Amino acid sequence: MANGGDTIRVKASQPVIGEGALGGAGRPLDRTAAGRDESPLAQAMRRLCKSTTALAGLVIVATLVLVAIFADVLAPDSPIASDQTQTFARPSADHPLGTDQLGRDMLSRVIHGTRLSLAVGVSSVVLALFLGVPLGMIAGYYGGRLDSVIMRLMDLVLAFPIYLLAIILMIMFTPTAGLIGTIKVVGAIAIVRIPIYARLVRGSVLSIKEKEYIEACRALGVRDPSIFLHHVLPNCLAPIIVTTTLGIATSIIVEATLSFLGLGTQPPTPSWGWDLKANVAFIQANPWLSLFPGLAIFVTVLGFNLFGDGLRDALDPRLK
Repeated sequence: MANGGDTIRVKASQPVIGEGALGGAGRPLDRTAAGRDESPLAQAMRRLCKSTTALAGLVIVATLVLVAIFADVLAPDSPIASDQTQTFARPSADHPLGTDQLGRDMLSRVIHGTRLSLAVGVSSVVLALFLGVPLGMIAGYYGGRLDSVIMRLMDLVLAFPIYLLAIILMIMFTPTAGLIGTIKVVGAIAIVRIPIYARLVRGSVLSIKEKEYIEACRALGVRDPSIFLHHVLPNCLAPIIVTTTLGIATSIIVEATLSFLGLGTQPPTPSWGWDLKANVAFIQANPWLSLFPGLAIFVTVLGFNLFGDGLRDALDPRLK
């Protein structure tokens, strides 16, 4: 600035420490613009971490996974070892959940039953996922007669109530004990759930395949498998993840129902559903025999449902 013919050069003032994070009068700046720069995944994770429902479900699920992994360490006794001198023992320090009609420790059976329930629930859903997602993609992307054939087959499966179809399949497979019996249960539940993924993915693909970037890929000669993997599937992940999480809870209930009806994995493999079946006759005199397996099913299903609901809210595009 000029002052009596002399020129005075004034340097630009340096920002006050912390001013970059503050607005006028020391007020915080609006960070809405910064939030817009977050990736969709980062926004979903932020919403998920703020969800009490999702965190509660995650704690339950994580606890169950740890129990299943360390079942051999946590169980005080063998789940199949019987003691005829300790039949129908009431809950005590030696047997916190009591014993059944064969003198088997119920705490050990409930702990080891966690391993079977989670294994069947997760495996059946993953198998249905790997079979149903490609079918849905092919039907939605190519359309025409191929779409009609695939979806009519899916409609045929969906025409049966889920439990009725699972029962029919297990009668056909013939229930057995051990690993083979568990694989049969996984296969039956997976078949029931395949149409759910096929219809879900087909609906998403029908809306995605007309997008400009898909047309551009076709024009550039990109192969269909590459389009599926790099452009179609990523846009279907959100509903697939939510459906998978909630589907595990449903699969666990189906497995328990099959075992309760005597069509699941056969003894001596510990199963919550089988323990309910074996002890339901003694429910009046010894209610704890059915209470604890039933409570285990309830807590497990609740955990996956809470976590699935939290995931759905976090991944819902309408919340962005």
